[in-house]
Amino acid sequence: MSLPAPAREYGTIDDVDIDLHVNISFLDEEVATAWKVLRTEPIVLRLRFSLSQYLDGPEPSIEVFQPSNKEGFGLGLQLKKILGMFTSQQWKHLSNDFLKTQQEKRHSWFKTSGTIKKFRAGLSIFSPIPKSPSFPVIQDSVLKGDNAAGSAPAPSQVGGHCKNIPTLEYGFLVQIMKYAEQRIPTLNEYCVVCDEQHVFQNGSMLKPAVCTRELCVFSFYTLGVMSGAAEEVATGAEVVDLLVAMCRAALESPRKSIIFEPYPSVVDPNDPKTLAFNPKKKNYERLQKALDSVMSIREMTQGSYLEIKKQMDKLDPLAHPLLQWIISSNRSHIVKLPLSRQLKFMHTSHQFLLLSSPPAKEARFRTAKKLYGSTFAFHGSHIENWHSILRNGLVNASYTKLQLHAAAYGKGIYLSPISSSSFGYSGMGKGQHRMPSKDELVQRYNRMNTIPQTRSIQSRFLQSRNLNCIALCEVITSKDLQKHGNIWVCPVSDHVCTRFFFVYEDGQVGDANINTQDPKIQKEIMRVIGTQVYTN
Repeated sequence: MSLPAPAREYGTIDDVDIDLHVNISFLDEEVATAWKVLRTEPIVLRLRFSLSQYLDGPEPSIEVFQPSNKEGFGLGLQLKKILGMFTSQQWKHLSNDFLKTQQEKRHSWFKTSGTIKKFRAGLSIFSPIPKSPSFPVIQDSVLKGDNAAGSAPAPSQVGGHCKNIPTLEYGFLVQIMKYAEQRIPTLNEYCVVCDEQHVFQNGSMLKPAVCTRELCVFSFYTLGVMSGAAEEVATGAEVVDLLVAMCRAALESPRKSIIFEPYPSVVDPNDPKTLAFNPKKKNYERLQKALDSVMSIREMTQGSYLEIKKQMDKLDPLAHPLLQWIISSNRSHIVKLPLSRQLKFMHTSHQFLLLSSPPAKEARFRTAKKLYGSTFAFHGSHIENWHSILRNGLVNASYTKLQLHAAAYGKGIYLSPISSSSFGYSGMGKGQHRMPSKDELVQRYNRMNTIPQTRSIQSRFLQSRNLNCIALCEVITSKDLQKHGNIWVCPVSDHVCTRFFFVYEDGQVGDANINTQDPKIQKEIMRVIGTQVYTN
């Protein structure tokens, strides 16, 4: 027995829904995955108008959704808020008479009466697929007074900051569709609550995020974006565990006042009007206490999430809110790689895809890559630094307070095609580490991968305080890339993008002789990425 299709209820017989289908195939697959949207399906903007009055009627309500992506579509909440604000601003200046005047000057697909009486309920308008895979650029002139569309608001009035507003040349529906197309690729650049542009040290990151303003932090908890925390712990335990380990390393570092950035903004569960952890009033001791109460992810996977939360609340009421912040504040896309996509020459089972560059940076990177080509190189850094890197990006730390090692070859991001150089920067090979032979590494890797899969509960990162991390980056091979033997320096941050991330624990060390310029190594990287060989 099949269930009847859900009915769409209307407040009055005069209501009509108009669906605008915004094609989002221009988004990269990685971006779409990180944002939890389906590239193969349009984002639907559903506006409810008065059928007989149209622009002279009440302001339309807006729904934003993807038909097959109703769970966890947090991006829809952000876009609905943005378009609601845009519509409210524009609606004050719109009327059927105004549009009629405009249409007398241009070709129109509205009747001269200025109404949509002939429109049927459920009308859908589709946006065309962009000709270029890059992000759409709205070419319409910005509205200024009466120049294009009468007395519409200036860009600075929408969202509190300047954005290009498409003209009303083809009507209000096309205007709102074009505005949505313009905003979608840049959603990560603006706070999901106040829609003000982020001011981060290295520009915006890949995932949409909340800014650090206190009012936004409070509102953040009411938007439902935290609801994904349970799913993250259930499906990505090793990733969450890694995030916790990085947070712990930064907090325990003698340099925490410099590198523990950002400091958490966490609402007090007992007093929703105050912050229990506040960047303006840093309390590292209380933070350490809460972090110590965060149970290992290994134990979390053994019970229901609600039961785990209950246990954490008993230990410390701030432990669970802190865990939620650690998960949600990560603005990079990091996922555990299955064995079939792991780089065997790295000799660790802890391998991750790590994408942190925002769409705009990736677009600039692709443009530079077409001109100059690219290659791969390692970047090593102490684990205490990765808490900040995942949230602020891989930055040029030379001659800043963030610099840990001497910048012997000038200012820039330090990379190396040889693994041993970057392993050194990560701290590997120091203290109790012993560099094993290649045969020992192969045997160890094979032994790890032959452990029966039934052992799903295994010792994870929190069981070890001795961790080393190294990233494999893609770098543009332009004249800006300075090569000093095995030490490369790239002064242009836009020319370096993280691709992979590797973690070694309990004294493990990697093969010190890997050379990313070796054709066999490059072929293996390309196999995992699934793209053509890059031009050097």
